[in-house]
Amino acid sequence: MAGLLSLALGEDKPKSGIKLGVSFTPRPTDDDLAMLRHAGVDAVSIWTGIEDATFEWMMQTKRRLDAQGVEVYNIGILDLHCDPTIVLGLDGVETKIEQYKTYLTNLGRAGIHYTTYAHMANIKVQKVPGYYQTAITTTRGGAPTREFDLEVARRLPLSHGKTYTDDHIWKTFTTFIRAVMPVAEKAGVRIGLHPDDPPVDTLGGVARIFRNAAGFERALKIAGSENFGICLCVGTWGEGGKMMGRDPVEMILLFGPRKRIFKVHFRNVDRPLPKFRETFVDNGYLDMYQVMRALREANFGGIVIPDHVPGGGYQGVNTSYTLGYMKALRDRVNAEAGAKA
Repeated sequence: MAGLLSLALGEDKPKSGIKLGVSFTPRPTDDDLAMLRHAGVDAVSIWTGIEDATFEWMMQTKRRLDAQGVEVYNIGILDLHCDPTIVLGLDGVETKIEQYKTYLTNLGRAGIHYTTYAHMANIKVQKVPGYYQTAITTTRGGAPTREFDLEVARRLPLSHGKTYTDDHIWKTFTTFIRAVMPVAEKAGVRIGLHPDDPPVDTLGGVARIFRNAAGFERALKIAGSENFGICLCVGTWGEGGKMMGRDPVEMILLFGPRKRIFKVHFRNVDRPLPKFRETFVDNGYLDMYQVMRALREANFGGIVIPDHVPGGGYQGVNTSYTLGYMKALRDRVNAEAGAKA
C-alpha cells in the first residue's frame, strides 16, 4: 500500500533535471490537485496578492502541495511585480522596496528559493486595444489569443503622462536590485528577471531596457550576485526575433552553463515583431524541441511552465494539452541524452 501511495503522489518522479511545471491557483480545490498528479507535474508557480504573502500562508500552501509530491517553486506577489512605483521611481518606492524585502525573507523561511521579477511599468494599465496587446484574436481551432501590432501601439497615449528614458529606467532598476539582493542572498532566494514583453525600445512613453541579450548581461553585472539570473520567456524571445541579439537556443547555451537561467516560460508565437500573435507551442515559428534539447544540454534543473496558453486557464484543456506536449519533449531529450551517455 505504501508503494502505491508513493506512486500516486509522484514520489517516483526524478529529483533532478528539467522540472515540468505550471502556473497554479493560490486557492486549489481537490480537482486542481488531482490535475497536477494526473499530468505528472513536478512543481508549481503561484501568484497571489500581498495580503497572502505571509510566512504562515506560504507554509500552509507549501505543506499542501508537498503532500501531493509537488514542489512550490515560486510564490509571487502581483502587487510588487511590474509595479509602476518601483519601475518609475515614484513616491512610495521606499515602502515598496521594504515590502519586497519582507517578501523575500518570508520565501526563504518557508523554504521557497525562487521568485520571478519583471521591471515593466505599463502592463497594469492594459486596455484592449492597449500597451501589452493591441487586439484579442484567434489561433488554431478558433482559440482566443493575444495579438500585438507595433504600429497600433505606437499611436497609443503616454501610459503615465510623461516620457521615461532608458537612463531613468536603468537607474530605478539599479536602485531596486541593489537594495533587495543582500536580503535575497541571506534568505537563500534566487531572483529571475523576466524580459520586457513585448521587447520594443519604448512603449507608452516608458523605455524597455530588458529587450535583448545585452540588457540581461548588463543587469547581471549590476546585480553582482549568483542569486540573480534569468526567467527565460521563450515567447518574448520569439517576439523579438533578431532584435534580441541571440535566439532562445543561443541564450540557453550561453547562460545555462553559467547557472543563470532559473525558470523558463515555454511559449510560441507565429512570427516576430512588428506584429505577432501567440500560438500553441507546436504551432508557431520557433522549434520548441530545439529549445528543450538545449535546456537538457545545458543541464538546466529549474522549472519549465506553459505560458499564455491560447484559450488559457491553468486547468483548461489547452493547458493540459500543452503540458502533455512539454512532457513528451522533456522525456524525449532525456532519453536521447541517456542514449549518448
